[in-house]
This record gives sequence, C-alpha cells and structure tokens, in this order.
Amino acid sequence: MVLTKASKKAGKFVNSKHVDSLLSNYKKERWVQNSRHIGKEDSLSVWYSVEELQEFLETAKRNGADGIKMYFGVYKADTAKDQGYEDRQTIVMVASKNKINAEGRGVDKSIYITTGNDTQILAYNAGRICPPYCGTGGTGSDTESPDWDNLGIVLIDRKDEGMIIV
Repeated sequence: MVLTKASKKAGKFVNSKHVDSLLSNYKKERWVQNSRHIGKEDSLSVWYSVEELQEFLETAKRNGADGIKMYFGVYKADTAKDQGYEDRQTIVMVASKNKINAEGRGVDKSIYITTGNDTQILAYNAGRICPPYCGTGGTGSDTESPDWDNLGIVLIDRKDEGMIIV
C-alpha cells in the first residue's frame, strides 16, 4: 500500500482576464480611496526577485513551513526603508505551518525562529513598491514603465477632482 500526501494547494494559475478583473476592481473599490486618504498615489504592486523569493521559501521549508501567509500592511516612518514608502501599502510574507486545532480544524500558524537569545517571526518584506518606484527603480509613477503592464486599466471619475486613468 502506497500512502500519498494530500495536496495543500489553496490557489491556482489564472489567466490575463482574471488578473485584469482583480486589478480593475481593486483600483475602483480601494485604490482611489486609499490614495485620497494618504494624499498621494498608493502603491499598486510589490516586486521581489525570484532569487530572494526562492531563498525565503527555502528558509521557510527548512524551519518546518508548509505555507506562506501574505498580509497587507502599511509603512510608517519607523518601517519605511525610505520616505517614498511612508504611508503606502505593502505585502509582508509570513512562513506558516498548518496545525489541527482542538476542534479538528486546520489552522495556519506563523512560524517563529530563535537566533541567539531572540525569537522572531519568520517573515519577509521590503520589496520594491510601485508607486513610487516603478520600472527601472526610479522615482515617480511612470505609467509607461513596464511595472504597470497595462493591467487593470480603469477610467475613474473623481467628481470635482476630474477623471484619471489608472
């Protein structure tokens, strides 16, 4: 008898139409209000290299992780790596392991590691956010830059503030 491990997949590959729909909805439903609230364009994406993602995943696996939780966050002065990041949203990835709780349900618990005398959550953040750093890493929200990919283009009527294309 061969026992097989059950797949723990939660997501799936999606097509361009799906991505375009999600991004368009986000821009209309959240991004405009977020940008107005912080007084500048909020970030729309976070970029990491494949190399650093692979390193994080390998570190997570070595420490018993079977998944990664991705949290939305907001930089403030004490967490922003530079002033351009302040008040903009980001994604922080946290290594996790599924455990069965007392009710028999699976719960994704964050993984903590000990280094020296310190115990810290196993997490990864500080990717390049766009805006403010789009395309080649320069400043500004250059909508012609490759980071924007023309995904989820939306025409937004901001009433007295005019129309914008995002």
